[in-house]
Amino acid sequence: MKPENSAIATTPPVLSGPIAPHGTSAAGLVFGLLGVLAFSFTLPLTRVAVSQLNPLFVGAGRAVVAGLLAIAVLAVLRQRVPRGRQWLRLAVVGAGVIAGFPILTSFALQSVPAAHGAVVIGLLPAATAVFAVLRATERPSARFWLASGLGVAAVAGFVALTNGGLDSLQPADLLLVGAVALAAIGYGEGALLARELGSWQTICWALIVALPVMVPLMLAGLGAGWPEADAPAWLAFGYLAGVSMFLGFFAWYRGLAIGPIARVSQIQLVQPVLTIAWATLLLGERLDLIVLIAALAVILCAAGAVRARIR
Repeated sequence: MKPENSAIATTPPVLSGPIAPHGTSAAGLVFGLLGVLAFSFTLPLTRVAVSQLNPLFVGAGRAVVAGLLAIAVLAVLRQRVPRGRQWLRLAVVGAGVIAGFPILTSFALQSVPAAHGAVVIGLLPAATAVFAVLRATERPSARFWLASGLGVAAVAGFVALTNGGLDSLQPADLLLVGAVALAAIGYGEGALLARELGSWQTICWALIVALPVMVPLMLAGLGAGWPEADAPAWLAFGYLAGVSMFLGFFAWYRGLAIGPIARVSQIQLVQPVLTIAWATLLLGERLDLIVLIAALAVILCAAGAVRARIR
């Protein structure tokens, strides 16, 4: 590769924005928040979908539908094709956020409430920050780690108080923890790729790379024939495919790409609170004082992490 080609490949495409104090782009935080808002409906609507649809079909099928949308968008807008190792990195993104997280959470939410899943998924911001440190050479300050650690502690305390102690963890929690680990890797790698390919281009190409795996999985989830489900289940599936798996990543990856990844990822600490609110409104799950206290604690920790210095 020629030096000038290398320089072009590593220049972030159209990702500039107003830079706030301490080196954080205000636009990065706004895009990150939009992504979190889109993702906050994912667990409640997954629970609606898997109540009548096979969880493997829900987890893989949403990726197939989003992949077809990605093909159409890329064909119309004529984006440049990824090169070299970018394909392998797109496969990493696909394994994390397109295959791993949706499928594991779909199976987990067959047996646990959406609110329960939300508090375990609350570990995701800290996991993403760790991956950013390892992969993106970001160096968060001690204040950042303190705020993030307190956020994780708040999530763990919420689980303990609402489920009779941490020793009451269910097998589904292992699936949720696995989903957290895979999603953190996919978020971090996708954020780095978004600086090279663009935010929405990254998720589109990752969806296409994942199609050869996700199509057979979707067909396996269909079993003997096309599933019978009512309108709410299909509407939930449509949201998971069109927003959770597609449009939400447009905003989320752009926010992470503007970065720093470790700081913007901490906005996701408020996602469990939003998810529990939607689970209460949409599914009738219980909302009590503990949830409100945990919400305030998580939001304060997120604000502290966002304001901390990242090198």
